[in-house]
Amino acid sequence: MKKIAISSLLLFLFVIPFGCSDMDDNAVPANIEIKDFVWKGMNLYYLWQADVPDLADDRFANQSQLNNFLETYETPENLFNHLRVAPSIDRFSVIYSDYTVLEGILSGTTLNNGMDYGLRYKTGSTTDIYGWVRYVLPNSDAENKYVERGHIFYAIDGTPLTVDNYRTLLASDTYTINLADYNGGAITPNGQSITLTKSNLAENPILLSTVINQGTHNIGYLMYNGFYPNYESQLNTTFGSFVSQNVTDLVLDLRYNSGGSVATATKLASMITGQFSGQVFSKEQWNAKAQAYFLANNPGSLENKFVSGLNGLHLSKIYILTTKATASASELVVNCLKPYIDVVQIGDLTTGKNVGSITLYDSPTFAKTNVNPNHKYAMQPIVLKIVDKNGLGDYTAGIIPTTLLPESLSSLGILGDVDEPLLSAAINQIIASGKMLPQVPGVIERDFTDAKSINPLRSEMYVENK
Repeated sequence: MKKIAISSLLLFLFVIPFGCSDMDDNAVPANIEIKDFVWKGMNLYYLWQADVPDLADDRFANQSQLNNFLETYETPENLFNHLRVAPSIDRFSVIYSDYTVLEGILSGTTLNNGMDYGLRYKTGSTTDIYGWVRYVLPNSDAENKYVERGHIFYAIDGTPLTVDNYRTLLASDTYTINLADYNGGAITPNGQSITLTKSNLAENPILLSTVINQGTHNIGYLMYNGFYPNYESQLNTTFGSFVSQNVTDLVLDLRYNSGGSVATATKLASMITGQFSGQVFSKEQWNAKAQAYFLANNPGSLENKFVSGLNGLHLSKIYILTTKATASASELVVNCLKPYIDVVQIGDLTTGKNVGSITLYDSPTFAKTNVNPNHKYAMQPIVLKIVDKNGLGDYTAGIIPTTLLPESLSSLGILGDVDEPLLSAAINQIIASGKMLPQVPGVIERDFTDAKSINPLRSEMYVENK
């Protein structure tokens, strides 16, 4: 079968000679070549490979037996989903029929109208839901149509939202949101509506950055919504501005950041600090056969280290704002900074995604070089678990905040404003004002999904070229 070159994915060039080496790709009929790629990629890389009987190295004696097995699956997607463990364990592995779409999402470019939203159940219902606007992207149709944070929508094109129809309704390229008022939890239609149209939109993850002066404290505030490599230079410039303004404290707002590149997350941690260059920030744990090979041949490839040469604040303490939407690479930053500096987490419990993926293409090395020209399928399977330098990273139930302060739709506030509840709580802790926090309700309302989680790829943590 294919031998795997991890080169562009893991920083070094070598070939992993494990798997069913007596399988000849030339013996694969054209009608199942995509499914052959799916099985072989999952057999080599999938984190839970040992737990899937049909991915066992000895499952098929030869290519002919594998071909017969592949023929029984109608589509590559059917096969891919069969080869995954239970959704309760693997919520994030995905396959795409067009890798250009996959690549766009991983870089922050999507078909998007600019309205980022959360979805919640109506009070007392398990079927009826409503949406609320979390933030709006600059230069988007939503901004042009004056959509604002806190807007409530109960229907799309006049059809009330339910758990059964929201995916279909919100998938349309153009749709009309029917607005409502939020009255103490009651969702009351108000007769207003806004029509929005999607376009290919690149999201700069740096939504807000400013310095707030409070007495002797120069508090840097950064709302950062995705770990996209294309914007690393702008991120470094932002930290350069913080340095030039003598920032003494930092509030990092990751409340809507669902993840992205491990390399970018490592660089962000390096900018927050700067005094730990070359030390281990995080460690990767792969499936048993890949892990054994890496440990024997290049154990350093399993370590992500703090980076030098960036604008660093050299902080010993950081305040990080989180919600249930804070996931993957965001959780990586929270978890892996803790052995080095004091992390004060304010907001809500995080998602609980401590695993990462890589992009697999149908090529002799599973990299994009010499990719099969007959199709554009690519996979983004979960292949590794991320832990801190001490091996700690079991937070699948979410990372518990230091200060519990869930967002309330009755008092959202303006992002970046000193009176916005989460930011205000951080500032008050920084300056030790002694101001009381808002009372946490007995029943906490949380989003059950959001604009990014609807597309699993937007909540990925992935290893890519470094």
